Amino acid sequence: MSVTIDNVKKIAKLSKISLSDDEVKSFLTDLNKIIDWVDQLTDVDTDKVSPTFSSFGLEEDTNQRNDVIKDGGCRDAIISNAPNSEDGFFLVPKVID
Repeated sequence: MSVTIDNVKKIAKLSKISLSDDEVKSFLTDLNKIIDWVDQLTDVDTDKVSPTFSSFGLEEDTNQRNDVIKDGGCRDAIISNAPNSEDGFFLVPKVID
């Protein structure tokens, strides 16, 4: 796979950047070098490598905490700092009509 000048111009347009003709040529060269470099990964023999879905192996004893929802117990202290509040919520000025 290689990048064309039209591809570079389209990427620039989608990115909302303007490029001069010299910059387009420079990016064309750079992007093609990057793609060639990434394509080298296809040469790596991964037949005997099992997929890794986690950095922790299943055989390892990984301590994980329970996912418990807590409010922190300091709602009143936080709300006390607000200039305006009602029923435990911040009151803010209306920003959209």
